[in-house]
Amino acid sequence: MSNLDRDVDLAKRVKIIEWLKTELVDQLAHLLKGMWEGSHAKIVDGLSSLIACCYILGRRLGISSRSLDEAVLDKMKKHREEGHQLEEWYGDISAVEDHLRKR
Repeated sequence: MSNLDRDVDLAKRVKIIEWLKTELVDQLAHLLKGMWEGSHAKIVDGLSSLIACCYILGRRLGISSRSLDEAVLDKMKKHREEGHQLEEWYGDISAVEDHLRKR
């Protein structure tokens, strides 16, 4: 691979990462608009797009989906052990842990 090809590949990878960052912001705006409107379909679409974008961005940054899932599990375990309010009030932390473990 020539230096020019490597430079083009690097520029392409940087451009994709920058585009994914804008997608995250765009999908967050979509989610918030759906919440404002009370639209279940837009909320689900926004959340699913955000999650997918995070997995793809992670992949572009060299982080496997499995690694990301394990990091989320570790974070949930830490929050649960520290008595996070969402766990105490609603059991949300355990629910996320259970969901990820059952995959």
